[in-house]
Amino acid sequence: MNDDEAYVYDAATGEWLPPGSAAAPPEKAAVRDAAGNALADGDSVTLIKDLKVKGANQTLKQGTVIRSIRLTDDPHEIDCRHDTIKGLVLRTEFVRKR
Repeated sequence: MNDDEAYVYDAATGEWLPPGSAAAPPEKAAVRDAAGNALADGDSVTLIKDLKVKGANQTLKQGTVIRSIRLTDDPHEIDCRHDTIKGLVLRTEFVRKR
């Protein structure tokens, strides 16, 4: 067996690694609400603070329930839909899991 075939190039670190020691892909950070509970796609959340919605001239009141959230690439933001506002993105620091 040739020595060149035994090593695997790891693009993340830029190094040649022996077989079987390739680094595992980095784990995705868990998305957590203001209380530290893990959030997942489809969860319902409650607002913990009144939020003024930019561009909609509307305020979402504390205690408003947002159903069926979707996680984004950013662990600090969730994509959701409200009855009157489409395409709403909320920061996880302002929501609590129901």
